[in-house]
Amino acid sequence: MLTSTDFRGLFNERFFRNFLPVPATSYFRLEIGTPDFQLPDITNGTLVKLSNYRGKQPVLLAFTRIFTEKQYCPFCFPHIKALNENYEKFKNTGVEVLLITSTDEKQSQIVVKDLGLQMPLLSDPGCFVFRRYRVGQALGAPLPAQFILDQEGKLRYRHLFSFLDHNASVETLLAQFNLII
Repeated sequence: MLTSTDFRGLFNERFFRNFLPVPATSYFRLEIGTPDFQLPDITNGTLVKLSNYRGKQPVLLAFTRIFTEKQYCPFCFPHIKALNENYEKFKNTGVEVLLITSTDEKQSQIVVKDLGLQMPLLSDPGCFVFRRYRVGQALGAPLPAQFILDQEGKLRYRHLFSFLDHNASVETLLAQFNLII
């Protein structure tokens, strides 16, 4: 018996807006603070404003690629699971992990439940924050990237997607936080 992939919901406005390839660019200077934003946290039902962490704790911004609530990027799915499985390690280090997706709130609610997410999942269906951080895009969705911000909101580490190195490992990210804490 053959099974087919469920593509319902994939070909939407967001898909076509992000279809053409745009490479990730690294325009942030390390000594300058990163762009602020406010997005809904689907996991906890609140609004998260990045600047609320400044002066309090370091943050990992983990931009991830989820096409729909049923279709995960094959490079990002294992990364999302690894971040979620190690969320307590980040918290015990004093770090907040903010996972950012371009799925809408309804799709994101299904993702939270499906994956049993403990960490905040922020919904950015207009891809405004993805674009402000210049993570790039291709084939219908923004590309993944990771940014480590110190407690003052300054960028200390960034990992932009490449086909040779999709996402920074949990070990690499934790090691970077150990350098700034």
